[in-house]
Amino acid sequence: MSGTVHLEMVEPGIARVVIDQPARLNAISQAMWDRLGAIFAELDRDDGLRCVLLTGRGERAFSVGADITEFEAIRSTVEKAKAYAKRTHAALSALRALRHPVVAAIEGLCVGGGLELACNADLRICGQSARFGIPIKRLGLVVAYGELAPLVQLVGKAHALRILLEGDLVGAEEALRIGLVNRVVGDGAVMEEALATARRIAEGAPLVARWHKKFVNRLMDPRPLTAEEEEESYLCFGTEDFREGTRAFLEKRKPVFLGR
Repeated sequence: MSGTVHLEMVEPGIARVVIDQPARLNAISQAMWDRLGAIFAELDRDDGLRCVLLTGRGERAFSVGADITEFEAIRSTVEKAKAYAKRTHAALSALRALRHPVVAAIEGLCVGGGLELACNADLRICGQSARFGIPIKRLGLVVAYGELAPLVQLVGKAHALRILLEGDLVGAEEALRIGLVNRVVGDGAVMEEALATARRIAEGAPLVARWHKKFVNRLMDPRPLTAEEEEESYLCFGTEDFREGTRAFLEKRKPVFLGR
């Protein structure tokens, strides 16, 4: 049975994207990359969404990345590899561009393209047995610039080069130390903690969460901010959610945000 990617609505405002090929440690086929890109684009259009969970089926792996059994057919030449990269990069770009916050729930192996996916999420929560790496020095291929940038932004030059050049796997505690993950929890508690995190995000003003994600990502770009971008910082004061939030604070009640 070939793998697939599922989109599930966990509860109002929270969606879950599941990479589902546990027999192959959630390896991602070309068709699954296409499916991921389509799902992320679909979720981006959903105004009612507050947070997205990204995970793999089962406890053995979040994902081990590209399905190597396809390499002869789709990555065996420079031209084939470039065509394949357009499709994988489209999925990663769609995840990066997704305006809603994304929390990656990571159990087991998170390597290669699986780690690239996780690095494009906004928060990463893993179990104690999780392991991370990009051991492609043994395959004779490189990580392209667009795939590599999120990893370098997370952990910096020294740690990124260590991961790539040594090619070994990093454990959960070291991943936490170098900034690759935000939180380590006990094995078996990963999805519970990820869902609790999603609920904390979802209870806030959704427009604010989207703006903060956009602003932080923009600050990773060294270009000076434009006047229009600076102006966007103040648009929140014209929203219904701002008025609701301030009223709720003064009235000592929980706010009800509508995303307007």
